[in-house]
Amino acid sequence: RRGEEKIDLSLFTDGLRWEREQGITIDVAYRYFSTANRRFILIDSPGHAQYTRNMVTGASNADAAVILVDVRYGVQEQTHRHACIAALLGIRTLIVAVNKMDAVEWSAAAFESCRNAFEKLRPELAGAEVIYVPVSALCGDNIVHRSAHMPWYTGPALLELLETAPIHALDRAGPGRFPVQLVIRPRRGAPDPDFRGYAGSVASGSFRIGDRVVAASTGRASTIVSIHLHDQRLEECRAPQSVVLTLADDIDVGRGEMLTRADEAPDSTRDLRATLVWMSEHPLQVGRRYLLRHTTHFTPAVVSTIHTRLDIHSLEHRPHTDASTLQTNDIGRVTIRTAAPLQVDPYSRCRATGSLVLIDEAAGDTVGAAMVLGDDEGRQP
Repeated sequence: RRGEEKIDLSLFTDGLRWEREQGITIDVAYRYFSTANRRFILIDSPGHAQYTRNMVTGASNADAAVILVDVRYGVQEQTHRHACIAALLGIRTLIVAVNKMDAVEWSAAAFESCRNAFEKLRPELAGAEVIYVPVSALCGDNIVHRSAHMPWYTGPALLELLETAPIHALDRAGPGRFPVQLVIRPRRGAPDPDFRGYAGSVASGSFRIGDRVVAASTGRASTIVSIHLHDQRLEECRAPQSVVLTLADDIDVGRGEMLTRADEAPDSTRDLRATLVWMSEHPLQVGRRYLLRHTTHFTPAVVSTIHTRLDIHSLEHRPHTDASTLQTNDIGRVTIRTAAPLQVDPYSRCRATGSLVLIDEAAGDTVGAAMVLGDDEGRQP
């Protein structure tokens, strides 16, 4: 349609007309593909500062991040932003793809220059693994197959790296967490009129028949009697399976409650220290009431204190000079006070129970996304 001789693969992810006209990524695009070894969801996220909130949306669901660096220009401000957000959101594998190597005559020195510049960011990346690969997307070099143009590079191609990247987002070995989405009761005349099942997705860890579990908000305990997956009966369920649990006792459990393994109870608190990404066009107002969503639970909340704001250039959290607001796309460390106690884990321990969103009650818009900090995180000297 555009009269070009070759297929422009950038149009594969740039689906909006504005993206194609401006040559930039604006919104998050999801594309699906598979190889013989693994199925993938490609989340194409924007790099421009104006669309930081869109970047957060995409990165929050990722196991690994591919950060593109144009070898002609090296590490840019948006490279800092991508790397920082990826680290904040717990992505443990960063693949730095140094692109357009054909434009610099496949120069090893140009690749090393980009690598050295990115290495300066490593102290701010919370121990994430960083892998470097020189590529030419135009020519396909080091994308699927290793390139003969760069014999000095002996590592794997980009697709090989993706096929072997570890999966971190769903920690099947983490603490047992089961947010309840729905209580299932039988219809009138059903064979088992006393059936009571708790439906939801295993957010972290695993559960087995006979496990002792507690309702996190009340501390009331019971034992798992059965686990249902569609018409199957399971002995064990793991993240991210969606299942129905039945318990030995009729304890008070409803939507918004969370079942946890009895020996792995989360912290219960009304004052959360968190890293907050502000997404709204309207500035954050300290003390204003918002609606907070945590797993399947909703409660009113206010941001009571803004402690620091992230300087995207230096990747340092600096004391916030204006303690009353955050602007669109700002990232800060804050204290959030909730109307009811929440059962949370640090985001670094469990993504599902360590993340939350703030919602404008009047408009219904999501205005902020936050990651709960652990006791040893985010403390200022």
